[in-house]
Amino acid sequence: MNRKPSPAGTIFTRLGLVLVILNGLFSSVWLILTSFKEEGELTRLPITYLPQDPTWSNYVAVFTENPFARFMLNSAVVSLAATIVCVLFAALAGYALARLRLPGRRLILTAIVISSMFPALVLLVPLYRMFVGFEIPGLAWFTPNLLNTYWALIIPYVALSLPIATLILTSFFQLIPDELENAATVDGATRVGALFRIVAPLSAPGVVTAAIIVFVNSWNEFLLALTFNSAQAMRTVPVGITLYQGEYSFPWAVISAAVTLGILPLVALIIFFQQRIISGLTAGGVKG
Repeated sequence: MNRKPSPAGTIFTRLGLVLVILNGLFSSVWLILTSFKEEGELTRLPITYLPQDPTWSNYVAVFTENPFARFMLNSAVVSLAATIVCVLFAALAGYALARLRLPGRRLILTAIVISSMFPALVLLVPLYRMFVGFEIPGLAWFTPNLLNTYWALIIPYVALSLPIATLILTSFFQLIPDELENAATVDGATRVGALFRIVAPLSAPGVVTAAIIVFVNSWNEFLLALTFNSAQAMRTVPVGITLYQGEYSFPWAVISAAVTLGILPLVALIIFFQQRIISGLTAGGVKG
């Protein structure tokens, strides 16, 4: 039986929600306002909250001082490819963990949970050693160098996001009743046919949630992108933004404009899929 919250509890809950929302909105609004200010206005006292003379020059400088469009393209290609590959493998792994009676299933889930906590730093040295060039037995003449390629980021991004995507999809597949698949097989569908015709449409919110999380993680990743893709033409948005900083200068307004442009795809993505994200996260949370 659900207990009705007390008036004091309701007030504190709503106050906490307001503080969380204000904390998230303040930095975003301040960032956008800064991107429309002139550099001199940023150091002027007293502080001005709204741009006194709004200008688009910072956004123009973002594209004229560095190949920002190329940075966006690189981030889009790497993040999209990593998302597709990661969600595909996570869906197969999640379905197997949710449906099949695998020996050591709990041990596998525990290993996935532990691996999801590994930071990107642990992959840095071994992957760099692999990407800089390695010999294949019998093919000594072939030493592929993956540095400054899209694969140098797609491979580690898939490895980093695969555990959390697998956990999300495993929880979601457990919510779908086995009876639906059994009914489909009784009607003549194969196991694979029931998977694509019954399970896949019902698991769309979980797949979208996992895909958004993988895409956002890949888009925002900095350390591996800085290390593996050092050529300017292969830099992603987070690394490319550092190029606007000079040796003795820090153009906050231009950098704010670049950051604003860099987060626009993520904001649009989350707004467009917000309903599916919420339903996917809450469904997985209920099942635990």
